[in-house]
Amino acid sequence: MLKVYLSGEIHTDWREQITQGAKGLDVAFNGPVTDHAASDDCGVAILGAEADKFWHDRKGAQMNAIRTRKGIEDADVVVVRFGDQYKQWNAAFDAGYAAALGKSLIILHGPDHAHPLKEVDAAALAVAETPQQVVQILQYVLTSALPS
Repeated sequence: MLKVYLSGEIHTDWREQITQGAKGLDVAFNGPVTDHAASDDCGVAILGAEADKFWHDRKGAQMNAIRTRKGIEDADVVVVRFGDQYKQWNAAFDAGYAAALGKSLIILHGPDHAHPLKEVDAAALAVAETPQQVVQILQYVLTSALPS
């Protein structure tokens, strides 16, 4: 079974497109908590409130990092999506962490991000523009079948 960690942008349905497209393949998917409020507030919900927003955010980020690091470490392939909205610094960290661990890395972003992400893309084994291309990569890796 191929273990795939889906990291990055949480505001679109790209994860669902990949998991649906990969039905029938021997793949197990994992990823971050995509409920934005739960992700932001997990630290204070578990460890207690913080008066300063900096510490509120830091508690959440550190708890999420436990999940993210474990997911990336356990994965065979890491897919990192950079979306059109927001600055996804966490996605850049995840890509660097996966690359440093020697994980097979697939970067997913539109053509408008090709220049700003050129260094991130250089660390990847594949750079895809669509979730369907990611599915086709996984299919090829597992079955050696080319898209029809």
